[in-house]
Amino acid sequence: MKVAFFDTKSYDRRAFESVGESEDIEFKFFESKLNLDTASLAFGCEGVCIFVNDTADSQVIDKLYELGVKLIALRCAGYNNVDVRHAFGKIHVFHVPAYSPHAVAEHAMALLLTSIRRIHKAYIRTRDFNFSLDGLTGFDLYGKTVGIVGTGRIGKAFADICKGFGMNVLAYDKYPDSELSVRYVTLDELLGCSEIISLHCPLNKETYHMIDSNAIEKMKKGAVIINTSRGALIDADELLEGIKSRKIGAACLDVYEEEADIFFEDFSGHIVDDDTIARLISMPNVIVTSHQAFLTNEALENIAETTVENIKAFYKNGTCKNELCYRCGKASHCGDGSRPEKCF
Repeated sequence: MKVAFFDTKSYDRRAFESVGESEDIEFKFFESKLNLDTASLAFGCEGVCIFVNDTADSQVIDKLYELGVKLIALRCAGYNNVDVRHAFGKIHVFHVPAYSPHAVAEHAMALLLTSIRRIHKAYIRTRDFNFSLDGLTGFDLYGKTVGIVGTGRIGKAFADICKGFGMNVLAYDKYPDSELSVRYVTLDELLGCSEIISLHCPLNKETYHMIDSNAIEKMKKGAVIINTSRGALIDADELLEGIKSRKIGAACLDVYEEEADIFFEDFSGHIVDDDTIARLISMPNVIVTSHQAFLTNEALENIAETTVENIKAFYKNGTCKNELCYRCGKASHCGDGSRPEKCF
């Protein structure tokens, strides 16, 4: 089984080679991201393996289909970069629904603590043997209200962490979890009552730019925003305006709306053309990490194992439990491991 592996990084290769070597799967690793110009690299392969900033729109899917590609294996949970509707009847699409929710939730809390306790500033100072505490005053998390948007696996894990700090937890989700001991409220109430707002929801038409000028206006003055989900949940330009007007107290961003051509690459010796991300990074109350929240040994192992299992199951059964199926409703996985003839 030959699979073209796009947007390869060294940590990807180590994880997948250790899992896939004995599984009769041959990965052809490419550093290039998948797009219309690079899709031809999948020639002779039966599948492609892609990540968050690869492009699998209708044109790319048609090109892959012409090349005889039968499956797209996402090595992540989100699939907003894949036109699942267009893939229907042509190419099967799989994802990794849960690799390590704790990795992402813990990173969200790490960003929050770093921001409000000025850890990043203190680190830089002490490296220069400056031990002054001026300007490093933070605030307690205990007793503060955190609003969690999206209570899937990651949102739940983050809620548990926040409870451990003694925080009051509010949540908003279109599909509330009755077993989760948090108080569900409307989005407007969450925005208006929370000192800290953390986004843990997928990107779709309903959530695109859910944090815009109107949402920011409803927030408490000095609110802290955390985003470890998808960049386009936040209108970056309007977030910048909210920071400049002092409405937003701080922003902790592991994702960015236009990250595809920036994140995962080294631009330290170059000028970045994106003025918005450059201005955000220049703000003293903004912390940006480059889609790093997933990056733990445990998560990488789980991603590799689940992706390989997805590919094996497809070649054995024609589908797998992690297939994304447009026909089965809302582009979510079938769940029951339905035979492909039900979907195709």
